[in-house]
This record gives sequence, C-alpha cells and structure tokens, in this order.
Amino acid sequence: MAGAEPRVRYLAGFRCPLGGLAAGTARVLRHGAEVVLSTGSEFVYVYDQEGGLLSAVYQFPGRVWHLALLPLRRALYVLCAREGVYCLPLGRPDRSQRQEAEDGEDGELPSPVIPVGPEACVLPGAGLRSFAVLDDALVALEQGPAQWKVRLLERPCPGQEPRPDAQIGEVELAACTPSAGQPEDPPFLPVLCCLSPPGSGAPRGAPPAHGGFVLGEALFGLLFGADAALLESPVVLCGLPDGQLCCVVLKALVTSRSAPGDPKALVKILHHLEEPVVFLGALRTEPQARDTAEDGLAAEDTHADCLVALGHHGRALAIKAGCSEAGSLVPELREYCLPGPALCAACGGGGCLFYSTASDLCVVDLARGGSRVDPEWPEGAPGGLPPLLCPASLNICGSVALCASAGPGGGTKLLALSAKGRLMACSLGLEAEGPGPARTARADAGRKIRELLSGIGSVSERVCLLKKALDQRNKALTSLNEAMSVSCALLSGRGSARPISCTTTVAWSRLQLRDALTATCLLQNSGHFSLDRGWALCIQVRSSSSALDLDAAGSAVTYTMPIPRLGPGSRREVTLPLGPGEDGELDLPVTVSCALFYSLREVVGGVLSSQDPLEAPRLDEGPPAMLPEQDGICLPLSRHTVDMLQCLRFPGLPAAAAQAPSLVGPSADPVDAFLESYRGPAGKLAGSAWLRAQYLPPSVASIQVSAELLRAALDNSRTGVSLCCATLQWLLAENAAAGAVRAQALSAVQGVAPDGTDVHLLVREVALTELSPAGPIQAVEIQVECSSLASMCRVHHAIVGRMQTMVTGQAAQGSSPPDLRLQYLRQIHTNHEMLLREVQSLRDQLCTEDEAVSSTAAQRLLQVYGQLRNPSLVLL
Repeated sequence: MAGAEPRVRYLAGFRCPLGGLAAGTARVLRHGAEVVLSTGSEFVYVYDQEGGLLSAVYQFPGRVWHLALLPLRRALYVLCAREGVYCLPLGRPDRSQRQEAEDGEDGELPSPVIPVGPEACVLPGAGLRSFAVLDDALVALEQGPAQWKVRLLERPCPGQEPRPDAQIGEVELAACTPSAGQPEDPPFLPVLCCLSPPGSGAPRGAPPAHGGFVLGEALFGLLFGADAALLESPVVLCGLPDGQLCCVVLKALVTSRSAPGDPKALVKILHHLEEPVVFLGALRTEPQARDTAEDGLAAEDTHADCLVALGHHGRALAIKAGCSEAGSLVPELREYCLPGPALCAACGGGGCLFYSTASDLCVVDLARGGSRVDPEWPEGAPGGLPPLLCPASLNICGSVALCASAGPGGGTKLLALSAKGRLMACSLGLEAEGPGPARTARADAGRKIRELLSGIGSVSERVCLLKKALDQRNKALTSLNEAMSVSCALLSGRGSARPISCTTTVAWSRLQLRDALTATCLLQNSGHFSLDRGWALCIQVRSSSSALDLDAAGSAVTYTMPIPRLGPGSRREVTLPLGPGEDGELDLPVTVSCALFYSLREVVGGVLSSQDPLEAPRLDEGPPAMLPEQDGICLPLSRHTVDMLQCLRFPGLPAAAAQAPSLVGPSADPVDAFLESYRGPAGKLAGSAWLRAQYLPPSVASIQVSAELLRAALDNSRTGVSLCCATLQWLLAENAAAGAVRAQALSAVQGVAPDGTDVHLLVREVALTELSPAGPIQAVEIQVECSSLASMCRVHHAIVGRMQTMVTGQAAQGSSPPDLRLQYLRQIHTNHEMLLREVQSLRDQLCTEDEAVSSTAAQRLLQVYGQLRNPSLVLL
C-alpha cells in the first residue's frame, strides 16, 4: 500500500508467558473508547482508551479461546477451554464486585480481578471450539469424536441459565481427526464468520470485531444460492483446521428443527485451502460512487463485495462477483501465496487486508480500480481481482491479534497485540493518487516488479525442489553405506564375536488362563553401527509336522518387526509364543531362526521412482526398474532349536516351582481340572495318557557314552561334582531349572513333559566288559523312562542330538578309540538287522483285518522297539 505512513502508539502492557503469546487464542475487540482483549490465558481485560487505564479484569475458570461483543446489547460472550460459553454485561463493575475483587487481589495486576463463576455460563460444553453471536441467535461449532457439528441456539442473555429447549437446530459438518489424549490447547482452532444479505436486518458495515459482514446481493446469491437470498437468511461460514471452507444457511436449520439436518442438503463446501484457516472476512474493493452517495442511493455500495480467507502458511483465497464473456454474473475465485506463516488478519478500508507474520505486519491491496480499457489490466473486466498480490511491510513488529476500524480521511485505525503482550494503536493514512502520466509510470513499474517477483518465486521454488531431491538422495546413500558396513561386519565375522547378535531363550508362562511356551529373542548391538530406517527383525518359527516323524517338514510362521532405531549399545527384546496350538499339541523340536532384513524399497524406492529431479519423491509409486526383485537383503543372525529337554518342567525342585505353574500341561481345560480335583493326587494325567500309565508299561530308552569321552568334553564345566551330575547338568543346561539341578548336584531327576506325562532321567556309571579285549570300558548310561511313547521319543531325540554334536567336536581333536572285539560288534550288528526285518514283518501284520493277529503284532512291535532303543553299543 504505497504512501502509507504508520504511526504507532503503545497503550498498555499485559502479562505473557516466557516464550511470548501464542497466536490463535489472543483476541482484541473495540467498541467506542473501550478495548476488550484476551491474551489466551484465563484473564479478559477491559481497557479504557480515553482514560489510558484498565477499567476491569475478569478471571474465568479456564483459558479463554474466543471473544465476541454484541454492541447494541452491551454483552460480552467468552469461550473458555473445556468449559463453555460465558456471558457478561459490558459495563463497569458495581461497588460490591470491586470490594470483593480488591479483598482477593494478589497485587500482580494494576486493576482488581473479578472472578467469573459458573452462574455466568450460558452454554456449557467441553467440545465447543468457536462461536459467533447474532442479534437474536448464537452459532456454536462443536468438535465431536468424529464429526464437526454446527449448533444454532437462541441467544442467551447475561445472567440467564442454560435452557434445554434453547437449541433451534444442528447439522454435522466434515469429519474431524480426533486428537490423541485430548491436549490442553489444540494447535489450531476453527474460525466462524456470519454473512448476511442486504435487507436482512443486520447492521450495515458491521466491523469484523462484531463477527458479522453484509455481502452485496450479487456475491451473496452466487455463493449461497437463490433460496438463501430469497429467505434473506444469514449464513455462517466455517473455516476448519484441515482447510475446508463450509457454509450453512441458518434459516434452513430453523426449518429443520423438528427433524435432524441432512448434511448433504444443509452444508455446502465452498473451497479447500489444504492448510489451517486462521481468518475469514469480507471487504469492499470497488470505490463508492460520489454522485449516488450524495443522492442517498448508495446503499448497495456500502456492502462488502469480496470474501477473503487466509491460511496459516500464507495461502489466501478471494471470491468476488464477476462477468463472463456472455455478460452473466459468475463467481471469480483466485488463490494467492503470501509470505507466511500468517498469525492473524483484519479487513480495513479501501480493499486492504492487514495480516501479521511472526516478525512483520503487512498489508495487501485487493482493489484494482481502473476501467475496461485500462492498459494495466487488459485481460480483466472492471473491478476484477488482481492476478498477483504484493504485500507491503508496515515496519511494525509482528502481532498475534488485530482489530481494524475506519479512520479519518479514509485511513484505517489498527489495534494490535504484540507477542510480548503490548497493546498498540496504529493510525494509517492514505495519500491521494492523482491521474495522469505519474500513475501510468507507477503502474508500469508495479507490473515489472510483479513480473520480476514472480520469476524470482518460480526460480526459488525450483531451487527448493532440487535441494529437497538432493537431501533425499544423500540420506539414501548414507543409509546404504551404513547397511553395507553392517552386512560386511556380519558376513565376515562368523568365527569371531559379531557386532550384532540375537540370542534366544525359552520359558513357560501363563497366557489367557493356559500355560504357553514362549521364546524370547534378544537383539543386541555391540558395535558402532546404528540400525535405523529400513531395518527389520525377522523371526521364523518352524515346527515338526509329527511327533513320530521328526525329519519331516513342518509348518513355519515368520514374524517381522520394524526396528525404529537401534544405536550402539542398545538392545531390543521380542517375545513370541511357541505353543501349544489350538489342538493342545506342542510339536517338538521347534527351530527359531533370527535374521536382519534391510528394505531397499523403503529406503531408496521413493527416491529412484521420480524421473524428474524437480518432482518431490513419492513412495506410493511402483518399484523402479533398477531395484532387484527381492527388494532387500537378509542377514542371518542365529538359529536355535527348541527340543524336549528345554521344555521339561520340574515342580519337585524348589527353585523350579515358578517355571512349572501347572502339572496337567499347558492345554488343561477347566472341566478337566475340575474332574482331576476329585481324582486325587494319583490321577494327575487325563484321558488316554492316564489309561497308558495304568495299563501299559513305561517306555524306556538308554544311551551309553564312554566316560573318557565325557570327561574330555565336560572338563571345563566340571566343578568338583561327579561325572554323572556333570552330564545331567550338561543335558539340562538350556532348561530353566538348570540352576536348581546344579545347586543340588543331582544325577537323577523326574520332570513333566508338555503333555503332562512324567519323564524320568537317570545318569549312572556302568562297566562294559565284553566290548574290549584290554578290559572293561568305563561308560555312563543315560536312561529315559516315560509312560508316553511320543514324549519319550522326543527326549531320546534331543539327547542323541547333543551326543552327535559332542562326538563331532571331539573327533576333530584327533582322539583315537581303544581296541575293540570285531566279532562282538558283528554279532550286535547282525542282531539289529534281524530286529529290523522283524519290525517290517510286524508292520505288515498290523494291516490285516484279524484283530487278534493285529493285537499280538502290536505288542511284539513294542517289545522290538524297546530292544532297538537299548542297544549294547557305546559312543567312544
């Protein structure tokens, strides 16, 4: 705004927090010589501009979010956070109020503080976010769990109690995003603005502080339709925090009082700014005709002809009535980008919009003027909107609240509240611009400046996009370099300590009223690397398909957990259920494999998907052609096998009582537990397991190992205990009861399998006299006894696996076995071949239809299996 000479006068200072006042909740209103303002705290101040002092200070129960003033009724309406709308008569407090306030004053404020009690609340509601006051109605905007709601109520008077029948109508607006945890102050509050057509009874030229504007007939009809214009109904315009501009015809809500309002019929979405709306207003851009004003025919010329909306990041919207090529009226809509962020704004005279950023107070001119043949605007009709807005700085510090009013000589008076709590009065005068060559030269200069600014803005935008693209690529390259370092360290450090490790432990726990076996995987970063975006921990749990076919391929489940950030020295723990399943069975052994996965699609897919470097990266596009098919790399960390020896529970050991919460197994049913309570201690097994324990002999298997081999393998772990005790401790080293076994130096122990059957482990020393001609061979016999054949097979399989690992390690050290009797070994081998042939014959007899033959064959088959599980051989 050329020629503006602001004059600033500081009126008063108000308390503000350490970081300054926040925009959005601070308000400044003016009525005559009185100024009503709020700083966003619980105080509302009334300042007498003529006397230069505070006339009253009101203290409300909560933080003040919004103010509205009804000048004709001299009523002040205040919205308190989480409380509701309060109404006070605007006037000097009486003597009793002053005396009560002075008695309770703490001395920090220069004027007595008048507390406002709950009796002044005329509209309670924790979800109220904004409101607007008309002469006979109150419009409130309420935030629900999922929707915004507009409520129209009869205007309450000061001192009036809330009435249940005061609501006239309501309607739901667009969906809203619920805030997590209901913060004390939302980042942005919605904005309401009441617009009235000419002849609706609304006061003409109502200033923005009063919350209402009168639009010209042409613009009002184009925006809100012929029905609203014929009804002469006020319209409430809502600016939501997500950028939507919605309007509701208030008289339509009155007609729908008996039935719920249909949002599709009552709510109209005018525009979407795609950023929080901070200001809604209207102003006049066309100059008033002097001759018609003298004749009193300029009623329409006093109405606003341009609707303005301003977003927080500087996006502005202007809507005005224009002419099409055919000569008909059409709405003209233009969007502008102003320097932001915009904190507050106010509409002034002469088509000027004042708005404040964090550091400066600016003004833009929406009035174009000129005629149809004006060389400055050859492309537009008279009175059209300018194609570009160039803000002019007023050299005044940034403000958080503004209030504009008409000044002398066509100027504007501004009341501004700075972020430091200072109330300022600014007088802005306009210089008259005369016609002639000087104006043309200024117009040409202005057009050239606008073209240069537009070019600078375009280049700046391209530079920002290029910088953003380079930053994305640099971040992707840094992440890839880190991933390569991690991969090299893990793949080349198999023999030494790995910088990133994952260990797995198993334990029994109580989950959903049943015992469950869980595996805990501990991921630990011992190196100097950092696992960040793109990394995930993959854990695969693979179980055997059958208890009697341990080598068959079973089912596998893979769990993938993203790793937000794992810095050096950090650790992450993940617990997964292993079983039993829905059928109550726990298929052992179970293999838990842990690996790190690095996703190339997540890290570099979005960067490489954009062909134009000036386009922002988009992650929703398809994978680029240069990415590999697997879209990532997988780095194995560990592989752990969970067998029956790790799953045994020992309730008889004192230290193991906590890890054995139940004796009937993890799949115990409440009905089975009830029946078991009447069965007595001797019947702790249920169903077929109890029948096998009563009528069938227990299954037994044994393994004999050379004592010399065990001493060589367990030499480091033996600490003054016998070889049998050390062997049992070694077998149960990965069990939760290993500490109790080690503390009591046991060589025999009785545990409980997952299915509830008893498992007896016995380790004893024996002497083998017939195997070597040099004399007896000292050996250790490991015997397993269990009433369940399946559980016995799983324990036997776990022991054999440990023995194979031990023998392989000792064989690598080059130890030689003693002299053996080959004839004795051949005889044992021949006996085993005969037993295997008998097994094949007995299995064929089981397929016959004769029940007697099948029963005899089954009994003999169990005996043969028992002989095969107790060979006369020894591991040397």
